Amino acid sequence: MSLEGRVALVSGGGRGVGAAIAVALAEDGADVAVNYRKDADSAAEVVARIEALGRRGKAYAASVDRFEDDQNMVDAVVEDFGGIDILVNNAGIASRGQTVEKTDPDELDRVLRIHAYGSHYLSKLVIPHMKKRERGDIVMISSIATELQSAGGAPYNMAKCALDALALTLAKEVRHHGIHVNIVAPGLVETEMGRRLVKGAGGIDDIATLHEHSPFGRVCQPQDVANVVRFFVSERAAYLTGERINVHGGGAVGGAGW
Repeated sequence: MSLEGRVALVSGGGRGVGAAIAVALAEDGADVAVNYRKDADSAAEVVARIEALGRRGKAYAASVDRFEDDQNMVDAVVEDFGGIDILVNNAGIASRGQTVEKTDPDELDRVLRIHAYGSHYLSKLVIPHMKKRERGDIVMISSIATELQSAGGAPYNMAKCALDALALTLAKEVRHHGIHVNIVAPGLVETEMGRRLVKGAGGIDDIATLHEHSPFGRVCQPQDVANVVRFFVSERAAYLTGERINVHGGGAVGGAGW
């Protein structure tokens, strides 16, 4: 599944699922631009891992919900790498587990802007560059939250539904330009964000206690998500667009409910 000669931009690529995706794409031969918002040290570590694989990597600070930040970042990536072939819209934040009645309007705005607005902005900005390439790929990192619609998660549920709508609309708009748009939808993933989620929503201090209640005896790992992304952007998925793959082991078992 060689990505030799292709350039990827991964939003939220400095930690967790984004970091796993960035490194996986480099393992398959891509040069990778790593977006981060605050944690420059983590992003630098990811870039070092990319470079250790013999690929080019560089970190870019930008808050994806700000169009000007995105524009400056995309311009810089194109200047540094010569173009963009792959965009992974991964940046995201969790909501705080409040009911609709108790949700702060600022939280709703922030979660929607990061997931939906940010992905729209970045997609808009990279498409003109992808049109110049042999093939383009945009992958949205969504969530099974769009199927579960769990109570106490309205901002996150709404944001991921909007992200899916963006992907399915965009897939129809750009396929005649050779650009593929697909969705990867994980369940609970063992990351820093996943640990905060289970603690806030379920009062679970140690996410490892959920392994025995999860499909295949473990909570989903970042690499599980990255492997689906690397499939979608490969030649093995050359005739796929507008598709969604859930990465949740076939659903919850043992009453885990995630």
